[in-house]
Amino acid sequence: MNAPADFSLRYDWRVEEIVAIHDQPLLDLVAQANAVHRRFHDVNDVQKAALLSIKTGGCPEDCSYCPQSAHHREVKLDRVDLMETADVLGAAKTAREAGADRFCMGAAWRSAPEGKRFDAVLDMVRGVRALGMEACVTLGMINESQARRLVEAGLTAYNHNLDTGPEFYGEIITTRTYQDRLDTLKAVRGAGLEMCCGGIIGMGESVKDRAGMLQTLASFDPHPESVPINALVAVEGTPLAGRARIDPLDLVRMIATTRIVMPKARVRLSAGRSSLSREAQILCLVAGANSIFYGEKLLTTGNAGVNEDDALFAALAAREARAAAS
Repeated sequence: MNAPADFSLRYDWRVEEIVAIHDQPLLDLVAQANAVHRRFHDVNDVQKAALLSIKTGGCPEDCSYCPQSAHHREVKLDRVDLMETADVLGAAKTAREAGADRFCMGAAWRSAPEGKRFDAVLDMVRGVRALGMEACVTLGMINESQARRLVEAGLTAYNHNLDTGPEFYGEIITTRTYQDRLDTLKAVRGAGLEMCCGGIIGMGESVKDRAGMLQTLASFDPHPESVPINALVAVEGTPLAGRARIDPLDLVRMIATTRIVMPKARVRLSAGRSSLSREAQILCLVAGANSIFYGEKLLTTGNAGVNEDDALFAALAAREARAAAS
């Protein structure tokens, strides 16, 4: 399947079309995705985003992949109540000094609370913005009023992943419906916040399920500004602990397909990156990823080390710059 000659944005993708894009010969897929990427982005612009768990564990949701669920009692996890604002901003400053320009804060809530805890999150957002960084939060479900207050505090984007396609969703989560997630995204859009929304591959879903998630996301007008693509990190004690690690080329295919279907989005190479070789990560970037999470931890799971990422970016630099650095 060839890319549209005019690279036009579409909001009417059919699942079958997305599957056909995903399943075409890999070199054709990557070439097509790279052409789309170059049309809409500077291919050398790869954003570094840092991620911090500001409230860890005790979540009442039963997401099968998540070590923070209170349902998965065999998971070894240190629960942490909401962090102090000063500590969060200290971590944001450290991330900025390490090269990150986006700071993401995650709290293990089913729904964002009201009162002092939500006010504290607003203070965190204001502080991150004062550091000159983009600010993103993921707090579970939010309502329109909360979304407006986050906008007033200066929030750049709200993360609320769909996780997978609508037909497979019930196999992974039973405590929150797909429509619940869509309602939160509607509140995010209605407040004028950027939408950060993606999912996870490697949970036992089919290619059609992956395409179903992308079709749902691409039906938003405008498309989500940010689409994180995660590979399952199978954590001991969760229901998905026994799942095998996905083939890295499955991640390449998913990123390339995402890039073609949502050309203007930042496609974020997210969880599972630490298991990829440097070359596999670069292939993901060639296929259209243009953001990574920077730092040694993603909420509660490991990530590539800063030194490894410095080596990755050094490999991406111009040859003269690499020679000067050596």
